[in-house]
Amino acid sequence: MDRRVLIASGLGLIVATKTSQAFAQGQGAPPEREPDHTPSYPAQTKADTYSRDELVNKVSDFFGVGAEAAGAVIAKAFKDNGQPTGYIAGEEGSAALTVGLRYGKGLLYMKNREAETVYWQGPSIGWDVGGNAARTFTLCYNLQRPEDIYQRFPGVEGSAYFIGGLGINYQRANDITLAPIRAGVGLRLGANIGYLAYTRKRRILPF
Repeated sequence: MDRRVLIASGLGLIVATKTSQAFAQGQGAPPEREPDHTPSYPAQTKADTYSRDELVNKVSDFFGVGAEAAGAVIAKAFKDNGQPTGYIAGEEGSAALTVGLRYGKGLLYMKNREAETVYWQGPSIGWDVGGNAARTFTLCYNLQRPEDIYQRFPGVEGSAYFIGGLGINYQRANDITLAPIRAGVGLRLGANIGYLAYTRKRRILPF
C-alpha cells in the first residue's frame, strides 16, 4: 500500500476517535470529579453540659457531705451561671500572711472527652492570715475545649459565698467562669484579691 495512503488512514482514525470522545461527553457523559477534601470529622459543636442532679451527687460524694448541703451550693451556682460544661476535682494547699499563695492539682472532666490533669497556682493579697489544705471541686462554665482552661482567672470581687458548710467564689476570664467549691479548713476565701493560673505542668513560681 502506498505510504501516503497509510498516513492518511492513520490520521483519519485519530480524528474519528477524538470526534467520538467529544460527542460522548456532549451527550451527558459525566466529567471527572474533583477530589473530595471535605473533612471526615463533624463540625465543632458546643460542649455538653452537666445537670443539677449529676453534680449534686458528685459534690456530695467528693466532699462526703449530705445531698442537702451539696444541693444548696449547686443551686446557687446554677442560679448565677446556668449549667456547667465541665468540672475539676482536686486538692490544693494555701498559706497567707497578708500576701498569700495557693497551689493545686486536679482532673478536668468534660463529657465525651478523656479526663485531663490540670495544675493551678496563684498569689493573693489582703487581710488574710493562715494556712490550709483542702479538696476543691471547680465548676467550669462556657468552657468549650479543655485547652481553654490554661490561662489566668482573676477572682470576682465580692463573689465569696458560704452555704451549708461549703464555700464558693467565682473567677472569670474571656467569657469563661470558674466556680471553685471548698469545704472545711479550705474555706479561706477571706478578704483578699488575686488570681489563679491554670497550667499543664506544675509551676513553683505562682506568677
